[in-house]
Amino acid sequence: MAATARFVASVAVILALSLAVTTQPGHAQGTTTLKVQAAWPPASTLWESSKFFAERVGKLSAGRLKIDLLASGSVVPPFESLDATGRGVLDGAHAAPAYWVGKNKAAALFGPAPGGPFGMDMLDYLGWLYQGGGLELYREFYKDVLNVDVVPVPLTAVSNQVLGWFKKPIRSVADLRGVKCRQTGITAEVFTELGMRTVNMAGGEIVPAAERGLIECAEWVGPAEDMKLGFHLVFKHYYMPSLHEPAVVVELLLNGKVWQKLSPDFQEIIHAAALEATINSQISLNKANADALKELREKHKVQIGRTPNDILIGMLKAWDKIAQQEADKNPFFKKVYDSQRRWAADVVTSRRTVHPSYEVGADYYWPQK
Repeated sequence: MAATARFVASVAVILALSLAVTTQPGHAQGTTTLKVQAAWPPASTLWESSKFFAERVGKLSAGRLKIDLLASGSVVPPFESLDATGRGVLDGAHAAPAYWVGKNKAAALFGPAPGGPFGMDMLDYLGWLYQGGGLELYREFYKDVLNVDVVPVPLTAVSNQVLGWFKKPIRSVADLRGVKCRQTGITAEVFTELGMRTVNMAGGEIVPAAERGLIECAEWVGPAEDMKLGFHLVFKHYYMPSLHEPAVVVELLLNGKVWQKLSPDFQEIIHAAALEATINSQISLNKANADALKELREKHKVQIGRTPNDILIGMLKAWDKIAQQEADKNPFFKKVYDSQRRWAADVVTSRRTVHPSYEVGADYYWPQK
């Protein structure tokens, strides 16, 4: 009887899994395939994170779930990937919340926002997402505010983004005025407040635009990522750090109907692979950036400069002004921003008390020349 009961139970599980699989998109011979387009070119480190995620999904599912990863622009332009995913043209997209600021500025808060916001770094922001109610607000944003049928999953961390590349030296905030620069999302508004003339464009378009003289400066990610796209070939002045995007987490967007058809274990596999890829992307970038900085200095003779302090403070003041104006007229923006403020009030102030300044150890062992 026990053996019979175990057999019946096993058959029931197999039938349930078979039913789940046969109702999946892209089903073929027991494998579920999701067509996901990344918003970055294959040369980028962000693409490496997309690939890492796809590989981990395949391994964790023992080949039952496959991510068919498509390069930027394969089906739709990068800035159309959200709507394409919502309509089911794509099963998913690996994109950036900052791309959707034109739809609603609350998108900037899931990027996250300039200044952290409120002084948060990557760990603080991930804490808010996973333990402070951030994910629930994230899903509410797409479902109820933008009315797009997608499910967001945090995927890939990029911190801390640098100020950017310039054709001329920058010595103070006054030197930003009138400079035509590639910026995107809410960051563009921050730099506009500081006097820049900003233009939005996808990553693969930046270097060609600079070569044609259409822009005088550009911001993308950081040393390793920027060098892969060839920024050092058209710019020779590189400034860091910055506070416009100190803790960026980009996103996997999956079509809502596709997500609902996925079995619970597939959903958990996606969440697990995405979190692993997010951590892996950050620790990998730390070393990649170190190697890239050395090469930029020694081989390509790029002038690496420290961002003037008045620019950093200017960013925070500009962002505070923009955020307050938006909170006054956008209830959902205010809802998310207040949630982040509450989290940061506890966590940022506590970490400042508990943790020593990073510069103490770094400057002691590796004094700057």
